[in-house]
Amino acid sequence: MAPDWRPESVRLGPKPVAGRGHEPQAQRPAQLEAGAMSQPRQLGLRAALVIALACSLTGPIASTLGLAGDCSAYGVVVAALVVRPDFGRWPVVLYPALLVVMGLGMGIGLSVRHALPGAPDVLLFGLVTVVLQLLSLLLPGKLKALATVLTVAGVLPLLGPSASWSGVGQNLLAIALGLAIGTATQVALSPAAPGLGASPADGPAPGAAAEAHPAAPKAGEGAEPSLRQRLAAGLASTAFWRKLVLAVLALAIGEGLGAVTPKYLYFGAVLLLNDSIGATLMRVRDRIIGVSLGVLMPLLVFNSFGLSPLAVALVMGGTAALVIALRLDTYLRTALISSGVSFVGYGPLVGWYIPHRWSDYLLGCVLVLLVGLLVAPDSALRRYRQLLEQPEAGDRYQQLQSHYPEAREEAHWLAQTLAPPEPPTLLAPQPPARPPAPP
Repeated sequence: MAPDWRPESVRLGPKPVAGRGHEPQAQRPAQLEAGAMSQPRQLGLRAALVIALACSLTGPIASTLGLAGDCSAYGVVVAALVVRPDFGRWPVVLYPALLVVMGLGMGIGLSVRHALPGAPDVLLFGLVTVVLQLLSLLLPGKLKALATVLTVAGVLPLLGPSASWSGVGQNLLAIALGLAIGTATQVALSPAAPGLGASPADGPAPGAAAEAHPAAPKAGEGAEPSLRQRLAAGLASTAFWRKLVLAVLALAIGEGLGAVTPKYLYFGAVLLLNDSIGATLMRVRDRIIGVSLGVLMPLLVFNSFGLSPLAVALVMGGTAALVIALRLDTYLRTALISSGVSFVGYGPLVGWYIPHRWSDYLLGCVLVLLVGLLVAPDSALRRYRQLLEQPEAGDRYQQLQSHYPEAREEAHWLAQTLAPPEPPTLLAPQPPARPPAPP
């Protein structure tokens, strides 16, 4: 039985309900939730229009400011990614943090290139990777999601011989421009009620209260570890050293295997290899399906109409609309990155690009899967089942929830089914026993 990658709500379909006017009270919340399923879909298509408009504005404005080529592509991609399909708001700290992390990564990569002129790319990639992987251990918990961005940004100046400090500044300006235009376009075209577009009479959108007011951490939990603790924990992790060694050797392995674009093996090692087998499989699946969806619109539009602001809008908005219409929203960001970075910067496609890019990307995926399965493998499915056998404890349900997505991924690849964790049952207080009646 082949695994089904569609979201659970699509696989299961709408829930059957009783006859109109005779539905039980317990089924009404489920019916309201099913009736609201179309609202996120409408918001997603609205977001596709916002993405198209933001990208069509970013390109000409970037060209007016003297930013062209790769710089314009950075701005277009960031403008597309900053638009959220649910029209929520990103944390304010993300905007300056992203610019600082990108600037730090590109600055270190360019410094290494200038310090070792004429050095082979394998050596430059390896040195930059070691420095940035160690720096990523120092990021606080709120910025851990940008660790991969830091490593990828560091090798961007190594991809071409013409990298310069002025080019780094232009790239950062294009990224800031994309952040500003994408955010402003989303705010200007947001529906009356952000989230799911629910009216005040319908009450808050599902999950809105939890998102706006997250639960307070318990005493002794959620404390941010110190800088020394973060560094010690990272250096003691087998997963960290496994990823570091693979990332350092990935470019050399690609060149040794005769890859036309060996950089994609490096990106595969940095982007796809994760701590557990399930998390690695999730990223590999996201990369394969997301890139497959991301190349369709550029193939159709750029090769037919050439490169123009209208074509860019059609490509980015069309990719978003295609992914949302197929109900594959989880692959939206990867598809947009593929459409933007791979094609907005390159213009009309050339015949050799797609087959070689795909073969090298698949080679990188195979390399990552082999390392994840053979070198210190960590199965999330095994840990999940071990937790199920343990007696209920205070944080057992939270641990099961955190392991479930990765464990379910492993189960899907093994053609198995895995039930989600059940919340702990709360026993109702028993009424006090009555005293025996007198004889």
